[in-house]
Amino acid sequence: MPTFLSHPAVPAALGLGLGEDAVPPRLLVAGAIASVLPDLDVIGLHAGVPYAAPLGHRGATHSLAAAVALALLGAALHRPLRTRARTAFLFLLASAASHGVLDAFTNGGLGVALLWPFSDARLFAPVRPIQVAPLRHVLGARGLAALGSELLRVWAPCAAVALALAARRLAARRART
Repeated sequence: MPTFLSHPAVPAALGLGLGEDAVPPRLLVAGAIASVLPDLDVIGLHAGVPYAAPLGHRGATHSLAAAVALALLGAALHRPLRTRARTAFLFLLASAASHGVLDAFTNGGLGVALLWPFSDARLFAPVRPIQVAPLRHVLGARGLAALGSELLRVWAPCAAVALALAARRLAARRART
């Protein structure tokens, strides 16, 4: 898994790139939270839930169905997020779903149950360039190697997306004036 520091890169890139008019600050914070929530399943590891179980790490909480459920909750709470229900749904869906997708690009673990509850199969992306982060000792040698991998393979592409979206937004604004 990427560390909890890198999962918010996707909502940050989208929010900063699209701008405050499209993604208000409260929605951006909710997106960052939604991007790390799937890893609450590590609590189960300490409670005896096996890693490979449907409710184990990278199981149900990492699924697209869980992302949809979280996005529906956000859409219902769109007013406190200061946005439209559709905007809250789409942004939170992208934020939450990005967690499992990023985890599928890592080179370790058992894969991700992206299709749960329709399938318990753990899936990986066809290429896995992100160094998996250890569940413990993130500041050890393996953890620091993972952080370096995340800077290159998560943060750099997200920064490029943010810049491209911001440039497009600014160009559209100039064309209107």
